[in-house]
Amino acid sequence: MHAHSIQRISQATLVAVADASADAAKACARRFGVEVRDTAGILAAKDIDAVVIATSTPTHFDMIHAAAAEGKAIFCEKPIDLSSERVRTCIDAIERAGVPFMTAFNQRFDPRQRVKDGESGDVETVSITSRDPAPPPAAYIKGSGGIFRDMMIHDLDMARFVLGEEPVEVFAVGSNLIDEAIREAGDVDTAAVILTTASGRICQITNSRRTTYGYDKRLEVHGSKGMLRVSNVLENLVESAKITGFQSALSQPFFLERFEAAYLAEMKHFVEAVSTGSTPIPNAQDGLRAQLIADAATLSWQEGRAVAIPK
Repeated sequence: MHAHSIQRISQATLVAVADASADAAKACARRFGVEVRDTAGILAAKDIDAVVIATSTPTHFDMIHAAAAEGKAIFCEKPIDLSSERVRTCIDAIERAGVPFMTAFNQRFDPRQRVKDGESGDVETVSITSRDPAPPPAAYIKGSGGIFRDMMIHDLDMARFVLGEEPVEVFAVGSNLIDEAIREAGDVDTAAVILTTASGRICQITNSRRTTYGYDKRLEVHGSKGMLRVSNVLENLVESAKITGFQSALSQPFFLERFEAAYLAEMKHFVEAVSTGSTPIPNAQDGLRAQLIADAATLSWQEGRAVAIPK
């Protein structure tokens, strides 16, 4: 997806790809007509200005430090790391090197600017729903950091984005209703949180690892002037009407299809920021804030109590 986005941006040139799987690297390189290089070669290359880190989360820490040391601009998939302290270490390395850094919260680039522009007035409540079509393999769950750090972290960043204030407290609950293997891996497959800000604004988030009708991603913001809603994108716009009622298509099958435009928009933003010397947003501090909320939500679920979010 990221390679495809880069090739659609006139100000950027895709130079090389690397992957832990040699076959995957070759397939991607063939599709986009570029070289396969190893990670060290890409990080040290003089003909490369910026890197996209879309590897598994445990590899981000070392790659960020290596890329920063080489003076590369960095676009990194969320989360930066599963440890907030290690995220702070990454931020120190980025700031010492003085390189641009963007945390890839692609959902900020969905068409939601009207929410940020205050069309609904002063925000009072926010509701976010995220449901995946099917749970990931148990092997993935074991290294994911849990549903709050892996799946809900997008929603936690979005909550910060639309609330207009930092959440100060979180209360989380979780259940195992879908896949016993997820319980055995020490995680939950169904979760909800309530976030509150210092002024009393409230955000509720629900996550599920399963739906029967496609990828379910919705957001609603209620404020002093009214309400704004972001609904699902369907596979097509055809709707039938019969004596039994109205019927429309399923939601798009997964996040890659649902957020294709957002993936392109975030990469355009990164390229523009690197090209002009401006600061990419979301930055590393945004990644840290979302991680701290996810940490607090995990603790809240484990201990069954509201938890103050660290500053």
